[in-house]
Amino acid sequence: MKTEAIQSQLLVPGKPAGASEAEPGFEDSLKESINKVNELQLNAHRAMEELSSGKSTNIHETMIAIQKAEISFKMMMQVRTKILNAYQEIMRMQV
Repeated sequence: MKTEAIQSQLLVPGKPAGASEAEPGFEDSLKESINKVNELQLNAHRAMEELSSGKSTNIHETMIAIQKAEISFKMMMQVRTKILNAYQEIMRMQV
């Protein structure tokens, strides 16, 4: 994504006039990332259920799935915090 496209997305709500539909915006990227985190959480939950019910005996893969879900969730929370801090900083600016 070009710098000009990012700046125009920040200045004008919605998609810029010259942006194509194939080019994902910030909102699309954020939704996609949240969906990936959710998918990792569901995979970890499924792995835990299979391990506890005896369908799976591979504790290593279960622990890896849990750690992936935990790390991705922590990362998502850090990104959320950064976004909120940036929003609050912008709201404090005097016009």
